[in-house]
Amino acid sequence: MSSIRNIFRRQWSSNARLDGKTVIITGANTGIGKETAKDLAKRGARIIMACRDMGRAESAQKEVVEDSKNQNIVVRKLDLADTKSIREFAEVINKEEEQVNILINNAGIMMCPFSKTVDGFEMQFGVNHLGHFLLTHLLFDLIKKSSPARIINLSSMAHAWGTIKLDDINSEKGYSDKKAYGQSKLANILCTRSLAQRLQGTGVTVYAVHPGVVQTELGRHLSAPLKAAFAVMKPFTKTAVQGAQTSIYCAVAPELENETGQYYSDCAQADPSRAAKDDVMAQKLWELSCQMLGITWD
Repeated sequence: MSSIRNIFRRQWSSNARLDGKTVIITGANTGIGKETAKDLAKRGARIIMACRDMGRAESAQKEVVEDSKNQNIVVRKLDLADTKSIREFAEVINKEEEQVNILINNAGIMMCPFSKTVDGFEMQFGVNHLGHFLLTHLLFDLIKKSSPARIINLSSMAHAWGTIKLDDINSEKGYSDKKAYGQSKLANILCTRSLAQRLQGTGVTVYAVHPGVVQTELGRHLSAPLKAAFAVMKPFTKTAVQGAQTSIYCAVAPELENETGQYYSDCAQADPSRAAKDDVMAQKLWELSCQMLGITWD
């Protein structure tokens, strides 16, 4: 059993440096995001922690600075449930930053009760997919100008739970917290594939990541039975440090420089569900996402 745990919790090791690089990590004040920030800060990167709760973000900032001995760590306000906040954040970044070499779309919510974002989107689809889709769009030109650059989208094996319901994308005809979460994570992978096609020849690569079953605050909305089930599974789950490894791998690994559009788990390329490889649906989702957000993105 210990050997199984060691494989399941495999950590990636590399001396690769990121000196002179700028990294944006959404949801960097806790869990996987914070551990990713610590690791990349130790590699010399300038880290922009994009967070909703500024109090918690500033506390996490101090922790990252102390842990990494890197003073070049800043926090910026970003609420992915509010397109106005996303646009304001992007405006600051485009104005103040000369480059964005790595964008890690890490923040997310999981299996919450039905609610809507400020703009009326179902919360999980709105935050996990549309919020990051808009953010990436608004930073797109700066990221391309910064090439070679990388975009990492945090997905989940839970993408297999969902289907893209083009006629009920906001789950208004019927809501399942599990299926809505699965839909948002499936959307992450499909848009990674679409984005990779659009980025060919630009020097910007994009990756979808399953971090594993991780002990973080993401499960705060789980029902009592599911929390009990996760408690039983705890010996086989990952810590936040272990959960961050695949994000770090995709952000740093030199051998991925010419790889793009793929799905990764446990620091290796993995095979997502059949639905996650549907390029026709990926295009339809791309078009719908642009329509919902009122943007044009060829």
